[in-house]
Amino acid sequence: MTVTAVPAPKPPTYATLCATPVAGALGAEISGVDLSRSLTEGQLNELRRAVVEHRVVFLRDQPHSFDAQRELTERLGGFGETPFVGQVDGQPGIVAVVREADEQGIANFGGGWHSDWSFQAAPPSFTLLWAVDVPPYGGDTLWANLELAYERCSSGLRATLDGLRAVHSARRSYAPGSHIDQTRSQRAMRIDTSASALDEQVHPLVTVHPESGRRALFLNPTYVLRIDGWTAEESQPLLAHLHAHATREAFTCRFRWSAGTLAIWDNRATEHNAINDYDGFRREAYRSTVAGTVPQGVSS
Repeated sequence: MTVTAVPAPKPPTYATLCATPVAGALGAEISGVDLSRSLTEGQLNELRRAVVEHRVVFLRDQPHSFDAQRELTERLGGFGETPFVGQVDGQPGIVAVVREADEQGIANFGGGWHSDWSFQAAPPSFTLLWAVDVPPYGGDTLWANLELAYERCSSGLRATLDGLRAVHSARRSYAPGSHIDQTRSQRAMRIDTSASALDEQVHPLVTVHPESGRRALFLNPTYVLRIDGWTAEESQPLLAHLHAHATREAFTCRFRWSAGTLAIWDNRATEHNAINDYDGFRREAYRSTVAGTVPQGVSS
């Protein structure tokens, strides 16, 4: 029997920028954009399309400025709410993500697989993280494609997941008594733990992207406590399977930072993990989130 090879899909093309994929599952480096100048509407629209299509994009050799970050965040949809972490003086909505060289033996901010602020009623659509100071090695970030992870589930599992909802909460990270709370005095970042982190928010376990229409798993081990209507013990086997499945190597990309790199990712289609392997080195970046909408499920 003759087997006909199926050609790989061609990457999307753009008129005002160039997107070069960094991995088969997701991620692209963007060139042809100068963020020291205001983007035209055409450039902005294509950059937004590139983020949605590639799930995460990287723009190297872009010196950071607060004005540029603020303008881009506003034009992509406006700032989202930023709880629990201190913001830069005079720059509301922008967080200095800093780990000093002497902060050793404690969890780094952003470590562990998560989707930013998924415990909010309307989690962020996009996150911008602009690197200023990076270690000579280490400090890479991983992203996982949750749309691809959903697509690669069996049809029977997808049918089951489509009708489930998950309970999200910030309690493990930001409640009084959490690891972050216990190590606040050892950190350069200002993190304000609060009893409000105990609040719970229920979202569909499978969401429909409001721009692309694609379905994605909407879960992460940092903020998801259990399946709605199930006990934590009942939920654990399914959640553990989905977490392991979603972060399979074939569904991920790994990015090595350089100073002056801006990453923009789609929280509605990804989760990410900042690797904590740079003890003895300093890392500094500036983070902002773009306001999102209430996640919609398959039957919404």
